[in-house]
This record gives sequence, C-alpha cells and structure tokens, in this order.
Amino acid sequence: MNRFGQGTYAAALMLLVLAGCKNDEPATATPDTAVAEVADAASPQAPAPVEMRDVIENTPSHVIGISYPPAAAKYPGLAAALVEYAEHTRAELLKAVGALGNDKPTAPYELSLAFDMLVDTPAVVAVSAEGSSYTGGAHGQPLVARFVWLPEKQQALAAEQLITGAKGWQAISEYSREKLLEQAMARVPGEDLDPDEQQRQIRVLSKMIDDGTGAEAVNFSQFQPVLDGAGKIGALRFVFPPYQVGPYSDGTQSVDVPAAVLLPHVAAEYRGLFAQP
Repeated sequence: MNRFGQGTYAAALMLLVLAGCKNDEPATATPDTAVAEVADAASPQAPAPVEMRDVIENTPSHVIGISYPPAAAKYPGLAAALVEYAEHTRAELLKAVGALGNDKPTAPYELSLAFDMLVDTPAVVAVSAEGSSYTGGAHGQPLVARFVWLPEKQQALAAEQLITGAKGWQAISEYSREKLLEQAMARVPGEDLDPDEQQRQIRVLSKMIDDGTGAEAVNFSQFQPVLDGAGKIGALRFVFPPYQVGPYSDGTQSVDVPAAVLLPHVAAEYRGLFAQP
C-alpha cells in the first residue's frame, strides 16, 4: 500500500458506513474486549452491535498490538468502521509476513495501532487512529486516520459531504498552505546554513506542501473537530501524515482551519454543528 493508502482507505471506509454498517469478524487474540452496544435499541435505524477486541500477537515473525477506546462501543456504526480499518491493516501486515515464505526477517514485522477518543458529544464524535506498520526497511509505514461520527444522524461525516464546491477546497487549500509554510520555515535552520542552502530547503518544502495541499477533498480527508466552549465546532484540524506535506522526519502535521473560513462552504445540513460568526 502506498504512503497515503491507509488514510485514503479510512476515508473511503467511512463513506461506506454511510450506506449501512456490516458486522465484522472479531480480531483474534486477547480477552481484553469492549463490546459495542446499540445506544438506542428501540430505534429501527440503530445498527447491530459490533465487537471490538483488543489484539496482542507475539510470534517470531510478527508482533501486532491493536487497542480500541471502550467509549466508542456506544456507537455501533463507528465501532464497525474502527474494526474494519484495524482488520485491514492487520491483513496487510500478515500478507507481507506470508510473502516471506520460509525466510526469516532480520526483525519481526510489527503493527502497532491505537484508537483514541478525541471528541464525544451528543452531536459529534471523533476518534483518532495512530500507529505504524513495519515490514522491513529503515522505519515503519505511518498509520494516521481520523473518524468523525454524527450520533443523531447515525452516520459518518466525510470531507466530501462536508464541503461543497471547488471554491471551498480552494479556500481550505490556500489557508493550509500558508500555515504549513510558516511552520516549515520555522523548522529550517538559520544560523547553521548558508543562504543558498536555506533557500534550497525552503523551495523543497514549499513544493511538498503545494503537492500535498492541492484543492481536492482527498488531500483533506483526515480531519477532526475542534470544539469551542459551547460545544460547537470552532475549527477543523486537518491532519497530514508524514510524507504528504513534508519529509518523514517532520512527522504528522496539522492545520486548524477556523469556522469563519469554512462556513461559507459547508453543506447546509451541517452548518448547525459550527460556531456561528
């Protein structure tokens, strides 16, 4: 899977959840479990329960650790998306292990994946997925994904539904590019580099930012709401995995785009979630 594959998969997965949740086979491993229960069993729209089971596997060829937030069990549709994402990453690692045949890796292949609850309100829920998948080489493949769920609608919220029209993505792109370039320039050494090398590094970083923040939904598929004191969305934090807008050494980067920039381009049915100017 390419460097952006896991994040793109997460976004596509949440879109599939909109059409209906499916029951996934539980991951094999430890008895540490959290069972997803239907929040409102009387509701005909409530999806079936989904079992979330923490995973610990330790063999000579591979090590796998996956952990879920028990609080996500209240939202079976969200739980289904988390489990499917985890099972996909696990299947990818085991596929790589299987490709070794009788060979033994110099170091065990490793998958580490942790889901954490970021926001949990009656109107909006958000979960982060962070980790890495190592199948050889200098370092592991970063795993970075965000899942946003609307309990009242029993549906996922994806970037494609939230922002309408090309002008919206252009506004988000321009704002993000400016902020990311400011962050990048702050990281470029000043006194230790001659001016020519400093300018060269800035040009390289600028191109990476331009490439990773083009005015398309796919470049902003990973986001999480930032709530104000009233529980409304005051900004969206767009998250960029390593390599998307900078080198691996810069890690995961993010930009908070305020509601004032977003609201003119937010689909009408979701504007009530945002803080009004």
